[in-house]
Amino acid sequence: MANEEDAGKNIQVVEARARNISHNVRCTECGSQSIEDSQADIAILLRKLIRDEIRAGKSDKEIFKKLEEDYGETVLYAPKFDIQTAALWLSPLLVAGAAAGIWAYKKHRQKTNVHIMALNLVRGVALTPTEKQTMLEVLTPPPSQGATPFSLWRR
Repeated sequence: MANEEDAGKNIQVVEARARNISHNVRCTECGSQSIEDSQADIAILLRKLIRDEIRAGKSDKEIFKKLEEDYGETVLYAPKFDIQTAALWLSPLLVAGAAAGIWAYKKHRQKTNVHIMALNLVRGVALTPTEKQTMLEVLTPPPSQGATPFSLWRR
């Protein structure tokens, strides 16, 4: 009786591990589905191979490594981090950093007016907010009527 329960638990463990691995392996025929969701012949064979490897006592890492060696790195949904995939992994950070830099530069340019800074230096006293606003109105050129790439973003 206890032997049957152990066999049942063992089957459940094998199935759970196989499903977990199968969800992280891309079907080589479908491309967009995991082998767990695909009904392609290769997906069925890969699911059987995974279950056989689990029964043989191999770890998940060993199974992933074997699949990668046999079918290439694209069979895995999560590519490893190395020199070849560094651009793929770091591109979101680079784009966000560039966008933040451009935003900060525009904010700095918007708040800094060379003429007001020079007038503050000459007078030796900072302008009052109303004087500053008047100076900005006088010194700021009127907006152009033509559509520029930056004016389209502001709308």
